[in-house]
Amino acid sequence: MLEVLHIENIAVIEEADIQFRPGFNALTGETGAGKSIVIDAMGAVLGGRTSRELIRTGADKAFVSASFSGVAPELPGLAENGVAPEEDGTLLLQREIGGDGKNVCRINGRPITVAQLRRIGGELLNIHGQHDGQQLLDEEQHGAYLDRFGRTETALAAYQSEYQTMESLRTKMCSLQMDEAEKARRVDSLRFQIDELERAELVPGEEEELTARRSLLRNGEKYLSALSGADYALSGGDEGGGAVSQLREAEDALSAIRTLSDDLGDLYKRLEDLRCEAYDLAETIRDRRTEFDFSPAELDAVESRADQLYRLKKKYGATVEECLSYLDKCRAELDAIETADDTLVRLEQKLKKAEKAALSAGAALTKVRKAAAKALESRIQTELRELDMGKVRFSIAFESKEPSPDGCDVIRFLMSANAGEDLRPIAKIASGGELARIMLALKNVLAEQESIGTLVFDEVDTGVSGRAAQKVAEKLAQVSRRKQVLCVTHLPQLAAMADTHFSVEKGERKGRTYTEVVRLDRERRKAELARITGGTKVTDALLESAGELLDGAEAYRRGL
Repeated sequence: MLEVLHIENIAVIEEADIQFRPGFNALTGETGAGKSIVIDAMGAVLGGRTSRELIRTGADKAFVSASFSGVAPELPGLAENGVAPEEDGTLLLQREIGGDGKNVCRINGRPITVAQLRRIGGELLNIHGQHDGQQLLDEEQHGAYLDRFGRTETALAAYQSEYQTMESLRTKMCSLQMDEAEKARRVDSLRFQIDELERAELVPGEEEELTARRSLLRNGEKYLSALSGADYALSGGDEGGGAVSQLREAEDALSAIRTLSDDLGDLYKRLEDLRCEAYDLAETIRDRRTEFDFSPAELDAVESRADQLYRLKKKYGATVEECLSYLDKCRAELDAIETADDTLVRLEQKLKKAEKAALSAGAALTKVRKAAAKALESRIQTELRELDMGKVRFSIAFESKEPSPDGCDVIRFLMSANAGEDLRPIAKIASGGELARIMLALKNVLAEQESIGTLVFDEVDTGVSGRAAQKVAEKLAQVSRRKQVLCVTHLPQLAAMADTHFSVEKGERKGRTYTEVVRLDRERRKAELARITGGTKVTDALLESAGELLDGAEAYRRGL
């Protein structure tokens, strides 16, 4: 459960620590006092979207942390993101929101991304906003609600696997189907490209060799001149006189004294090595000079080949290797077109089997969903009776549709608000108060099957009053015996039913607006309930009525 929510520089809240307790926690306050800001802070620390406008005016950054207790190590999302609770089950979520738009997120001190924070936060706390009831008007969401309740993941995954196989075959067949004129044009184009590339006889790596040879041929005279100069310097002319001969003479001169000392011996050895190296160099240069065959015709041929490669690369790829890869693709495509008719026959046979398998898997999924629908109808009907909607009938209707990624079913939630009326889509007949209570019933049913320990209800009492409000309060009290409940409300019935009551209060100091969150004792709860009931004028009668409301709520909670 959520133990402590710490807020710094979020809108009008400069700093606040809210220590929530097990059971039912209620937050009340004047309109505009900052109740929604507390919910926004919760959303932020759970990885929700934020903006720089959330940062308090004059502050460089905002900070929110949420401490949860009783977190199991096997909670989904923890291990896969390298996070683990402390030994006592504590998990601390933190998020810093900078004025430059940057976010720093941590869990138990370990840096994580916003996406990771959202993944883990979604398993710890669920926020039901005042507009969530509108989701019931979107019939595309109804199937998702049913799948969550029925836990249809296995059947849905089996169906989606067959559906993907079927769609893949359809895509392949579409790529092979074209009219005869288009096919002829494409075949001509492919054959021309293949012929041009095959006639070029491209060789991987020839570009580099060609470039090097062209550079050498373009500088042939300079190349021969340099080699000749080096050869003359090392070997000399017909009469000798080159460096090798000079080194030989020096070697001969030292030969007679090389045995007189070790130093002279070393000197003679160095001179001998130098002469041998010079001789090898001279032989290598002479071979290069002899081997080089400078031919203007060869240069023309090299230039022509380089130009051919340049033109081919402009059309088919940036390198010879890419051109060869393109050639392989053209051959494969041409082969596919030429054998398309045979391939289509084979694919059509496979498609028939895939369609049959997808329809079979879809039927199995529908069967699981219909079984879940009966159970959900019964559970929702029970919840609605407890929410003072005993005359409301709730039903889930199925219609068949063509296979799609989510199955073969169109799923709609239907209701009849009054006795004798036909069942109709919720979007057409439900009022705001009815939507709020149906959504509360659905949330309660779904929460029973989920591991989330804390449920947050942000003004779910919209459009509810009187007896219905009392029933909503009792329902939240029932839920709070299984899950921690946090509720932002304007109704005295809900606030009185809470185990713990917080007041969000706005004030002004030194020209700045400040918001504080205060936990109320019984006397202050009476005053707050009287304010909610009667407005700014709190009378003794209102205070007495508030006390009776608290007594009644306490008696109800004791009976749970």
